[in-house]
Amino acid sequence: MVELERLCRFFDSVRGTDKALMFFQYSSKLMTWHLRNMNPSSPLACRIANLAGPVSDFRVLLRYYGLLPLTKYAIDCENKKYPNARLKTLERLQNFMMFLYYPLEHTYWLALHQVIPMTEATRNKIGTWSCRFWAAYVIFYFGQLWEERNLRKLKYKAVLAKKSDSDPDTLKEELRKLDEERKGWLLSAFVNSCYFPLTVHWSLETSSFPDVGVGFFGTLAALAQIYGTWKAT
Repeated sequence: MVELERLCRFFDSVRGTDKALMFFQYSSKLMTWHLRNMNPSSPLACRIANLAGPVSDFRVLLRYYGLLPLTKYAIDCENKKYPNARLKTLERLQNFMMFLYYPLEHTYWLALHQVIPMTEATRNKIGTWSCRFWAAYVIFYFGQLWEERNLRKLKYKAVLAKKSDSDPDTLKEELRKLDEERKGWLLSAFVNSCYFPLTVHWSLETSSFPDVGVGFFGTLAALAQIYGTWKAT
């Protein structure tokens, strides 16, 4: 019963629903690739691909509200105290990239579904630039992760330096918190590393990156985020 309640909370959140759908969206590419390798005209592969399209559209629609929490987060970032100026600059740059990414993605999707009139060339250019801003976000996030790693190492050294003067329980708790930070950092670094080849692929007007590769990295990113969201539920 407890796990059922937790599962309900997971799917009640936009993030939980989005990551579950993301898992299907990208794993479907792996399934269709495998099925078509066995049978190029596989009807099951066709049905899975037909479902993946609406799932992808639904995820885009879920992101239409994204500018609201992004605006709040950007304001919170401006009021937050940072350990150094580099970290603040990196977060500002990430927020700026997302403010550019969201409207362009929304415009691309509306044009793709002929909600707004637009030539195919213009629509594709808008879609490519939205992904370039997303790729820039991913790169800046790598910079943030590097800064956080260095700061955590300094914290760890500071905790060990006062080891002889600290209460054993206090020391144990401080080391536990640092270990939790490290685990969260590793998860974020893994997800960002999965997104990197995808955003580069989508940022290029022509790319030879295979669709099964998109499915592979997207599935890994989805699973890692499902794990993180589940832990936080």
